[in-house]
Amino acid sequence: MRVHVVSDVHGNSTDLARAGDGADALVCLGDLVLFLDYADHSRGIFPDLFGKENASRLVELRTARRFDEAREFGARLWAGVDRRPAIEKAVRKQYAELFAAFPTPTYATYGNVDVPHLWSEYAGPGTTVLDGQRVEIGGRVFGFVGGGLRTPMRTPYEIDDEEYAAKIEAVGEVDVLCTHIPPEVPDLVYDTVARRFERGSRALLDAIRRTRPRYALFGHVHQPLARRMRIGATECVNVGHFAGSGRPWALEW
Repeated sequence: MRVHVVSDVHGNSTDLARAGDGADALVCLGDLVLFLDYADHSRGIFPDLFGKENASRLVELRTARRFDEAREFGARLWAGVDRRPAIEKAVRKQYAELFAAFPTPTYATYGNVDVPHLWSEYAGPGTTVLDGQRVEIGGRVFGFVGGGLRTPMRTPYEIDDEEYAAKIEAVGEVDVLCTHIPPEVPDLVYDTVARRFERGSRALLDAIRRTRPRYALFGHVHQPLARRMRIGATECVNVGHFAGSGRPWALEW
């Protein structure tokens, strides 16, 4: 059995269409939407609406962790624009391309920049969406928990720690635990390019130690200090920044 795993697709529908080649199934750990590309400021919803120069300024403020200034800058740009329908229109366009690129079967959960209520409109019969749920793939039990925790970035699908922990608890004991964000371990949550700690989950870390899955797979941190490490009996793997690499991570048994 061979399963390919991707995360942080961020608009890369071209490589996504090939991500399942040679695999029995594809697993996607979320962040399909590209709102703003920190490497190429001309790509994404924000520069499409406000231009590359404004996108570069927003990246500069966020990278410097000047989040209040970033929000004020964004608010000035959005003044006079009906924000919600503008973003939803752009997200719908990306989702139409991305969900059409998914192979059959695909098992997917949400990332922190995704818009969950739209997924049911675009997920075809070959795509199973899971969040706080389990599924059997090739005789192994996979558990899925989507979304991220609250941050100053205020991305679309951030939830309270208690709600996230409840979803982890609902999944229970599995062979492969699939999440968008990593467990709260410094080497796994530190982004070496952004030079900051992203939010990981303490509840996820506790569950890994308690239930001992064979694998814990995640994404979210694009350039982590450590891409994999063992926690007890569990191999923890950041499956990579698919938007940049275009390559899935492979799990075989």
